[in-house]
Amino acid sequence: MSDAQPGGVKAEWPLYEVFVRGKRGLNHVHVGSLHAADDDMALRHARDVYTRRNEGVSIWVVKSKDIAASSPDEKDPMFAPSNDKVYRHPTFYEIPDNVPHM
Repeated sequence: MSDAQPGGVKAEWPLYEVFVRGKRGLNHVHVGSLHAADDDMALRHARDVYTRRNEGVSIWVVKSKDIAASSPDEKDPMFAPSNDKVYRHPTFYEIPDNVPHM
């Protein structure tokens, strides 16, 4: 398989987003981006670039084109409270006396 496109121009490697889970963390955190020829190369480069001081225990790499995300412009409709969904609020039923509650 060749990296060259017609005319001898080298194809650009895809962009990957890198997420690292730190030693004391529970969640993976986005730490940056890099270009790589494939997933294995992306993992190796992410390890070399973003965990040089042994700060991580797990790395995720995801092709940027494969990430679906909301836009900051959609913030209000996307994250507005859903007052029209009564099932999210436990106000339409009574808790029996024998059920412990706070």
